[in-house]
Amino acid sequence: MDSTRRRPTPDATGDQGATSEDAALFWERHYRSQRTAGGRVNPLLAETAAPLRPGAALDLGCGAGGDAVWLAQQGWQVTAVDISATAVERLREHARDLGILDRVTAEQHDLARSFPAGRFDLVSAQYFHTPFALPRSHVLRTAARSLRPGGLLLIVDHGSTAPWSWNQDADNHPTPAEIAAELDLDPAHWSVLRADMPRRQATGPAGETATVIDNVLLFRLTAG
Repeated sequence: MDSTRRRPTPDATGDQGATSEDAALFWERHYRSQRTAGGRVNPLLAETAAPLRPGAALDLGCGAGGDAVWLAQQGWQVTAVDISATAVERLREHARDLGILDRVTAEQHDLARSFPAGRFDLVSAQYFHTPFALPRSHVLRTAARSLRPGGLLLIVDHGSTAPWSWNQDADNHPTPAEIAAELDLDPAHWSVLRADMPRRQATGPAGETATVIDNVLLFRLTAG
C-alpha cells in the first residue's frame, strides 16, 4: 500500500458498523479520484528485496501498484491484490504499458473474505491498514502460511503520523513486538530477522518532506 494513504489501526478495529461493501466503496472512490497508476516503491520493501534472488511475491493491498511494478521489474513474479477494482485494473493496464504484464497478476480481493491462491517466497504488507474493521492478524497469519520454506513475511507499519496523512487522529501505533505477539507465529517454525523502528525522510504527495518512523517486522519461515 502507498505509505501516504493509510494509517494504522489496531487489529479488528475501525468502523465496526461498516460492511465490506462500505470498505470497497470507500477505496473505489479513493482510487477513482486519482488520475494515474503507479507510484514509488516503498523504501523498506526495496531495501529488503533488492539483495534477494527473485521468486514469487505477494503484495497485500497493492494500491497504486508502485511496489508490484518495482518487484516485477526486478524479475519477481508478483501477485498483487486490493479491495478496489479500479486499483487492480489500473495496475494491470500499467503493467501492460510497461511490458511486464507477464510478471504481474492483479486480483481483486476483500482479504477479510478471500485470499489469493499460490505459494510465495516473499509476502509484503506495506502499511496494511484501513479505517474499516479488518481481521488483520488473521490475514497476516494466512499470508504467513502461504510462504514456502525460507520465505519472508515483511510487515511495515506507520510508527508516526505524517503531516500529509489524511487522518491526523492516529495515536495508536503498535510496536513491532506488539504486532509479533498478536501474530503468535510458532518460533519453532519462524524466526524474526528484524524488529525495529527506523526513522527516514519521507516525501508526501505534494512534494513536502518530513521525518517519519516506520515499524518494521520481518519473519522467515525456517520449517514448513
